[in-house]
Amino acid sequence: MRKYGMEIGIGVVIVGLVFLQMQGYNVLPFVLMAAIAGVLLFMARGKGKLAALSGGEGRKEVKSTSFTFEQIGGQNRAKQELIEALDFLVKRDQIEKLGIRPLKGILLAGPPGTGKTLLAKAAAQYTDSVYMAASGSEFVEMYVGVGAGRIRDLFKEARAKAKKAGKSSAVIFIDEIEVIGGKRDGGQHREYDQTLNQLLTEMDGIHGNESPRILIIAATNRKEMLDSALVRPGRFDRHIGVDLPDKKGRLQILRIHASNKPIDESVDLTGIAEQTFSFSGAQLESVMNEAAIYALRDNADSITSGHLHMAIDKVMLGEKSDKETSLEERKRVALHELGHAIMAELVRPGSVSQVALSPRGGALGYVRHQPLQDQYLYTTKFLHEQIMIALGGAAAEEIFYGERSTGSRGDFDQAVGIVKTLVESGLTDAGIIDASMMTPDKWSAVTNGILDDLMGRTKELLNSRQEVFGQALQTLLDEENVDGERFRDLLHNSAVA
Repeated sequence: MRKYGMEIGIGVVIVGLVFLQMQGYNVLPFVLMAAIAGVLLFMARGKGKLAALSGGEGRKEVKSTSFTFEQIGGQNRAKQELIEALDFLVKRDQIEKLGIRPLKGILLAGPPGTGKTLLAKAAAQYTDSVYMAASGSEFVEMYVGVGAGRIRDLFKEARAKAKKAGKSSAVIFIDEIEVIGGKRDGGQHREYDQTLNQLLTEMDGIHGNESPRILIIAATNRKEMLDSALVRPGRFDRHIGVDLPDKKGRLQILRIHASNKPIDESVDLTGIAEQTFSFSGAQLESVMNEAAIYALRDNADSITSGHLHMAIDKVMLGEKSDKETSLEERKRVALHELGHAIMAELVRPGSVSQVALSPRGGALGYVRHQPLQDQYLYTTKFLHEQIMIALGGAAAEEIFYGERSTGSRGDFDQAVGIVKTLVESGLTDAGIIDASMMTPDKWSAVTNGILDDLMGRTKELLNSRQEVFGQALQTLLDEENVDGERFRDLLHNSAVA
């Protein structure tokens, strides 16, 4: 009823007016009043809608932000490239002398949480510009032409606010640019096409001698989806990759977020940076924040290494759950996790950071690995070892129980994913091949061949270390958590015995 309330109300009014007319009353004043009320209501709704779309909630202006590039950690290369591009706005006399055309757009591409929005804010501060922010989803509407109108309003508003603030430039930041800038396939998405066309038109209308000058900074984590007309030179002239931070960058980010927190003197942030391989800047900020929350729960005066380790586990796997399991099930889970840990230490000594039996997220137990160094290229041997580590849990269950359980499902997904990487990288017997040309039967044959061979090797290695299971099992059942150093001691003592 609420959905059609306006239509029902209009119908009731019309029927009422007809009834009064039939009774001999003069309804003209009522008609005029209703018409005036309708016009005022329409204008109010339109104004409110326009305000919500072109200014209010979605987009915001930062008139005076103190956020600088120095406050962004782990993106030194990206910051350097961006500052070089921004100098075209700052050092106008020099670029005019050399005949350089100012950039119109800068595209920031990288995984979520790597600091693309922060870079755009720092860019506005660096150039002393008015800062306007919007998300690509704000321009998506089912009605044709609405999105294009919002694009026009955005550029118009940026110029107006820059003039009002006495600024010589304005930075417009559009997050999730792939929503409106996706590849056009000739389909019937007229609204999307019109919105993109309007954005292209507005960018073509940006001239180097205009004042205030407009710079578009867009962010995406799916650069491959963008239309070629949008990313060509003359529109988005500079493409800057904002990647996940390396070890040095992670340490820098951790120090930035630790600057306002009481950190215990025993904490080694370098070690924390080593254990957070592949973490984004947002995840690292969350680690420091969650560690502070754990310290608050413990009524501690400072954040300790234990708090930070628990925070890493929470960011990776989720909060601890209160699942209650039987002793037999706990024993199976413990053997499963020990299988992962033993295999990891056999193929990559020193890589186990913790073996845990406590349920966290959707897992009943887990092994946290510590990469010995950041690595971005992988050999066949390395990937085979990764598969063997993933299969270690299921192999241990087969050794001690003669069968597997559903707890190995995630491990198998990981193993199959690595096999896919091997095939697509030309590291299998299939040779260099386009993966899309492989039939399901061929995929099955390659996957089964690799996994069956590696499962056999994994079981053989674990069978020769059964005494480790015997010594570590009870310790893990009693204490629920065994750190890497203690686990390696158990492994070494068993080997000596």
